[in-house]
Amino acid sequence: MGEAVKDGREEVIQAWYMDDSQEDQRLPHHKDPKEFISLDKLAELGVLSWRLDADHYETDEELKKIRDSRGYSYMDFCEVCPEKLPNYEDKVKSFFEEHLHTDEEIRYCVAGSGYFDVRDRNEAWIRVWVKKGGMIVLPAGIYHRFTVDSDNYIKAMRLFVGEPVWTPYNRPHDHLPARKEYVDNFVKNAINASA
Repeated sequence: MGEAVKDGREEVIQAWYMDDSQEDQRLPHHKDPKEFISLDKLAELGVLSWRLDADHYETDEELKKIRDSRGYSYMDFCEVCPEKLPNYEDKVKSFFEEHLHTDEEIRYCVAGSGYFDVRDRNEAWIRVWVKKGGMIVLPAGIYHRFTVDSDNYIKAMRLFVGEPVWTPYNRPHDHLPARKEYVDNFVKNAINASA
């Protein structure tokens, strides 16, 4: 009998629907029973993902191809942990405010892990756990938030097309062109296709 081919991304990126608990944001917040979703379903929301070689990101040809094909000319690193980030607790709380950006948010986890939460088409929260070697792209206009997990550490490469603009627009900002375009491309079109 044939064995199912495992998607290597699933070793470094997992996604599930969240419960409604108000407990510590750094906990997994699985529903009971757990309700995982595939990375293909995330892609239907515009969330792209890759598994890369985080131990050799300086020379990784796959990363170079992605950067070249998508125009990611800017790169830096962000370490989120109590020892490296001033006002750590306040920063972690601010990252967890639901917001959108007018450009893609590209994060490549080179060490540690963290959660990126995104809304599905019905406004339910999906938690995306990104671990070392996982890279995700959140499309412009998607409402999302970020938190470290209970290990309190992530080192992420941040990529951007041109000069970076990190402006978060806390919800609601449905009037922004990036939000309207996101809704047209990933919400309305999907609803129309399933009708």
